[in-house]
This record gives sequence, C-alpha cells and structure tokens, in this order.
Amino acid sequence: MLINLIPDFFALLDSSDPVAAYRRYYTSHLRILEPYWRNYVLDPDTSHFDDVARSVMQADRQDLRAMLERTDVVSLARETEYRAGTLLELDSDVDVVLMVGVGAANAGELVTDGRGIAFVCLEHFTGVANPDTQGLGLDPALIPLWLAHEIAHAVRYTSPSSRSTLRQLITDSDGYYSYWDTGRRATLREHVINEGIAVEVARVVSPGHAEWEYYGYSRRQYARIRELEGVLARSVAPDLDRAGLGLRLRYLSGGLSDESRTIDQYVLPERAGYYLGSRMVERAVAERGMAWTVRASADEISAISSLTAVSA
Repeated sequence: MLINLIPDFFALLDSSDPVAAYRRYYTSHLRILEPYWRNYVLDPDTSHFDDVARSVMQADRQDLRAMLERTDVVSLARETEYRAGTLLELDSDVDVVLMVGVGAANAGELVTDGRGIAFVCLEHFTGVANPDTQGLGLDPALIPLWLAHEIAHAVRYTSPSSRSTLRQLITDSDGYYSYWDTGRRATLREHVINEGIAVEVARVVSPGHAEWEYYGYSRRQYARIRELEGVLARSVAPDLDRAGLGLRLRYLSGGLSDESRTIDQYVLPERAGYYLGSRMVERAVAERGMAWTVRASADEISAISSLTAVSA
C-alpha cells in the first residue's frame, strides 16, 4: 500500500511552534516514524529530538517544492510498487512510504508488527544538494531504484516463504526490525547477500541507470572497488560466517574511519559489501529467478553462487 506523508509534512511548516507541530506529526505517524528514528537517526526519547525537529522544520525547502512541481512522485512510487511486487511474487504486506526525513538515510526498510515498510526520503532526491536539509541532491529519476531496493528487503524479511535468517530474527523480535540487533546477530554472509539481492532487484525494476548508481557509489568509488575486487573477496571470506555489528558497519555502512576499514594494508572502500553481495547472488538469480532468490537462505544462495564467483 502506498502511503504519502508529504502533504502532512508540508501542512506543519507554517506552525508558530515548529517543534510542537513536528511532535504531533511524529505521533500521528508513530508506526513509521518511531522505528525510522530508532534505526536511522537517533533515540527519539533523548533530548536531541527537539533540536533535530527544530532544524528540520526551519530548513529551506524550495528545492523539494520545485522537484515536486515537476515530478509525479506518486506515479513513480505506484509503478515501482507494481513492478517490484510482480517480479518478487509478493505474498506479504509491504507499505511503500513517501516522506520527508530528517537528513538521515535517503531510503530504508522497516518492519513493524510483522508488516514490511519501504520508505524513501524525498529531501535527498531534489537534484540539488541542500546543506539545510542535508539533502544529497540525487536525481529524482533514482527514486524507483531505491524504492525497489528497499521493497526487496521488506519481502525478504516478511514473506511467509522466506528462509532468510533476518526474517527469523525479526519474527523472534515480535515482528520488529532493528538494524542494530540484526547487525549483531546475523552473519556477515546474510547481510552481504541481503544487499546483493536488493541491488539486483533494483537493476530489473528500474533499468537504465549508470552501473555505480545501483550500489549507491560514485563513479570513482565504483572504479576503485572493481580494481580491488580480488582483494575484497579474499578479505571478506574469513568473516562471512561470523556475526557482529562491526562487520556489518565495515562492509555495508558509510562514515567509518579509514583505520576501521583497513585489512592487509588495503583500505576497503565504503559499502564495498554491496558490490560483493551482487556478485555473490547473480548466479542464483540467473538459475533460479528473483522470486526464489529473495526468499532463499544465505546458504542456499552460496551453494549456487559461491564466493569464488566473486573473484572469477
């Protein structure tokens, strides 16, 4: 189901008390915004909540308004929802959410009470970098790519036929997804394959983009990862069946120091695991199809697409 929070957000901006207005908005959409904050921003119960809310409400939104005037984001989202649902043979409830975030992730996945959520924060897709909103200035044509990526995660986490460890961990947590808890408990193999599947789904649902855009890389970063492909494959191999938040952050997150990403005198590019994951799942996708792969366990996929395929 498509949920468009943009009108509700813009209705807040003329309020005489911006923090109180944002708190009302947050409370009205608690099912989405509370886990969004906890997974991608900060603990909403801390005193920093009001500071972030104030800056969000006072930010210059001219770039977002201009983008919305020239881009039918609702139609883009509906078409992406349909294409991804058809490709993945959707058999669980997944909400697709258009929202204005607080400058954190440009897109992401959530599960609340067993229901999947794929969201995109439109302040990042205006085509113009905005220091007020921390907007990345991504082309709005990339919205379908990122939504498809997150829908793939939501299906893997919630499909009744999914054999993913992540689905089991979410089920064990009463149907709620936590980036931090799953980061500690699922193996690196599960996390890397999870991102690789999402990259491949986005490639099919939203074709025609530059190759590096499917990974969220710059052109230069993509070239560097291709150059280090063999090194990356060798460095990740001993860690694949280990679990630990530090491993997830090293291979799949941005913002870490060079020191924390250094292995055997090589500094691993940020989020290199997205590329490795894509290489690890491509054979399974080719042989068994996307709907099977998105639900398969990491071991099932590895049996078809072993790590040796990454460095072949």
